[in-house]
Amino acid sequence: MADAKVTVKPSIYTMHGVSTSHSRTDISVRDVTVTTDEPLARGGTNVAASPTETMISALIGCTNNVTIRIAEHKKLNFELVSIDADVIFDRRGVVLAEEIDVPFPEITLTITAKTDATAEQLNEMQEMLPIFCPVSRVFQAAGTKVIEKWNIVD
Repeated sequence: MADAKVTVKPSIYTMHGVSTSHSRTDISVRDVTVTTDEPLARGGTNVAASPTETMISALIGCTNNVTIRIAEHKKLNFELVSIDADVIFDRRGVVLAEEIDVPFPEITLTITAKTDATAEQLNEMQEMLPIFCPVSRVFQAAGTKVIEKWNIVD
């Protein structure tokens, strides 16, 4: 028997950014403010992550949320311990040296977790994550190779 399709209405996000300096932007999202800034070495005030660092932070956050949702959906005993990202960032575009099609050619995520899931259950989670994490999907569609390494600890 085929699974019934679920209808989910798309969300519409409204955000507003205020440029407080040449390097800092304060962005209103829902009832919170997100700030991006540049480090001192690039003329910023270093009060927040840069826009590109924020992109990678969003990938880590999305990976966390979706991994936990998958584990809950599968009714698995699962605790996410940490997510580390190693990123190759081709900065030629951002420094205006030349146009770059894929600014992040490769991102490696190391996902450390505790679980008693079987190898088959863990494999299913690993297959689902890059499909259902929207931030990962955006990176993949842009040509980034997103590598997920899983480290299961006691």
